[in-house]
Amino acid sequence: MFGTIADGWVHAIDWLSLHVVEPALAFAHLGDAIGNPDDLAEGLLIALLQVAIIACVFRPLESLAPAEVWLDRKLTRVDRRYTLLLVLVVNNPLFLFVALTPLAGFIGSAESGVGAPFQGLLQHIPNIEAHPYLAFALYYLVYDLAYYWMHRAQHAIPWWWALHSMHHSQRQVNCWSNERVSWLDIVLQSTLLALVGHLMGVDVGQFSLLVLTSQLVQELSHANVRLGFGRFFGRVFVSPQFHRLHHMRVDPSRPNLHNSNFGQVLTVWDQLFGTALYGEPTRPTGIGDSTVDADNDRGVLAMQWYTLRRFWGAFRRLEGWKPHEVSFDENYRPMAVAKPDLHTLEPLPTRSF
Repeated sequence: MFGTIADGWVHAIDWLSLHVVEPALAFAHLGDAIGNPDDLAEGLLIALLQVAIIACVFRPLESLAPAEVWLDRKLTRVDRRYTLLLVLVVNNPLFLFVALTPLAGFIGSAESGVGAPFQGLLQHIPNIEAHPYLAFALYYLVYDLAYYWMHRAQHAIPWWWALHSMHHSQRQVNCWSNERVSWLDIVLQSTLLALVGHLMGVDVGQFSLLVLTSQLVQELSHANVRLGFGRFFGRVFVSPQFHRLHHMRVDPSRPNLHNSNFGQVLTVWDQLFGTALYGEPTRPTGIGDSTVDADNDRGVLAMQWYTLRRFWGAFRRLEGWKPHEVSFDENYRPMAVAKPDLHTLEPLPTRSF
């Protein structure tokens, strides 16, 4: 069965490469300047599969077992537009991985002096090539850990939060919300994660599998479903209930509660670094900052424009580089949020869903 699936996957890549990617590259006079057409075709196939699973699996789940019941879904429409636009065109880390391949070759040349490609850190583990599944698992752990700390930085550094806050402004977090992102932010994220891939030394096929798995888990985790993974698996993998708490609005009575659940696929990093939150009921999502919340009344392009204005307002000011929690005034200046009294905060509960 697996052989049949693998053969079908290869045939689909070949067809897309021949009939879609190569004609598009020829029309744009790019040739193979931005990578192997087969690699780009695989990225496109992953994107198409991603959209199909969201539409045919995750979206029906939201109707069957919603975490929140909405009178209408009008706020989700812009997220669906973002998904169709970004997954198919921009939001694909595989494209950045392919584009950065020449850089890995340059590093390899500098390292060896004989023009050999950079082999990556995994190659320093004795006999690792005989254990491809172990190599992939080690890389996945590093990838997910890198994402966790990148995500923490997105919330801590004001100019990066100015970009990332657009993703959190959604009051109706849903199965399409993962792609509700600033285009500048997704380029930064994808570049960093692709560099981690090259640093570890995975090939484009392994990176493709990683991208597909990670994106699908993230899209499920954003789905508006009352779905947990149980006492054991809920302590290992990010579920929709776990991630929905990450999107909660600030609770004035427990103002540090929302700084939790930063993991992408694995919850172990949140547990290890003290940011895991379990056992809370479903809470409203979104952001109390009115400057950011205004994104919900905007379309795709307007949302990007105002997010860039927030970013520039923070990036060009000293306070935009100091790690702390901020909101934004009408001139997009970052303003420090008052720190809560640590003596009045309730401890984070650790119960399972």
